[in-house]
Amino acid sequence: MNDENFCKNNINMMLSRSQTKVIFPVITLALVKEYLSNKKTIFLNSEIKAAYQKTVNYMIDYLQHDLHIGGKYYDAYPSRNLPKYGVLRAINSGEYEFTSPYVNNAQLLEQWIPERIEQHINGKLGEIPLLSNRGIRSELSLHNNQFLNFIEENIRQNSTNFEIFSFAVIKVHLEKFSCKLYRDTRTSANDSGVDISTNFGVVYQIKKLKVYSKAVADDIYAELKGNFDRERLSDGNVILIIDDISKDIKSYLINMKVQSITIKEILKLASHFEDMEDREKILRIIYEEFHREYSSNLP
Repeated sequence: MNDENFCKNNINMMLSRSQTKVIFPVITLALVKEYLSNKKTIFLNSEIKAAYQKTVNYMIDYLQHDLHIGGKYYDAYPSRNLPKYGVLRAINSGEYEFTSPYVNNAQLLEQWIPERIEQHINGKLGEIPLLSNRGIRSELSLHNNQFLNFIEENIRQNSTNFEIFSFAVIKVHLEKFSCKLYRDTRTSANDSGVDISTNFGVVYQIKKLKVYSKAVADDIYAELKGNFDRERLSDGNVILIIDDISKDIKSYLINMKVQSITIKEILKLASHFEDMEDREKILRIIYEEFHREYSSNLP
């Protein structure tokens, strides 16, 4: 494998393993830029951190949004994480060398890495960053069909979209009845508890799956019993939000006091918002939740 393919393959691997931020490709780009600016190949940890923070701001300008780019910098990154991708090599305590494959391809990588990061984030977030613009939110909200098309095109894209879009639609719907919803988890968190809670005792748990068999339903119910007390379950205060469910399995869960809502029902609910202000509010909430989860918060 030549040096160019080595670098690109490792950066692609970094991206595939990223959850909420693309920190390692941004650090790599920072080192590339530092090398091209002053031929620097030996870095202290503090210098890597400063270059990284500067490059996060560069990528925010490049992408015209701050979602999924940068996060808190940890001292373990140059000593433990980046050597796995052949980017850095420790030479002394707290001192690191930018390795030759990346140095030799710095000119190419300076252009390729931002383009590759943009491609990756677009694939993950789609049109969500556009919702930061109030004018775009208003335009999408103007006509019901256009609004519904946007919701339908994006809600199925991945589990994060599924959770956040469902939350926004149900939240605005229930506000009409003076009920409040709270999204308690981040979608990247490895938890198995409440996803959405309310001020009236009901909780929602979100599962991006199709439930067509009793075996799957039984597994879900067993998990719910582990997450919630018996009283809450027996009172029917736990609601599943899922991709799809067959009629007989829906009835099977109802008999166990567990209701379910599917994507199809979420979209039907979304179609009933007649006021443009409600539709625009849903889009605003969607962006706020993505921003809460993906914004580039630097210390």
